[in-house]
Amino acid sequence: MSPKPPYYAAIFTSTKTGNRSGYAAMAKAMEELAKKQPGFLGMETAQEQMGITVSYWENLEAMAQWKSQADHQFAQQQGKNVWYSWYKVRICRVEREYEFTQP
Repeated sequence: MSPKPPYYAAIFTSTKTGNRSGYAAMAKAMEELAKKQPGFLGMETAQEQMGITVSYWENLEAMAQWKSQADHQFAQQQGKNVWYSWYKVRICRVEREYEFTQP
């Protein structure tokens, strides 16, 4: 269940290197840590040929605090050094949303 708009989303898209050593454990640890951050609203992820993780935040200040959190900065550096061959982060304000569910 997503929050009521408006809110913010960080869209992280990536491609990985062949080295996955420690990646799953770090991803799980970062998800658990993000859940404890003030302003965190939720997360969705898909990992196939390209990874996509979207995290949702109350405001830009909460996102900035997460970006500068020490353990998260360590994980970011590990990603650059070991796990990712490319990534892009997009920051968006969600103004409205809608969904469909099969009856």
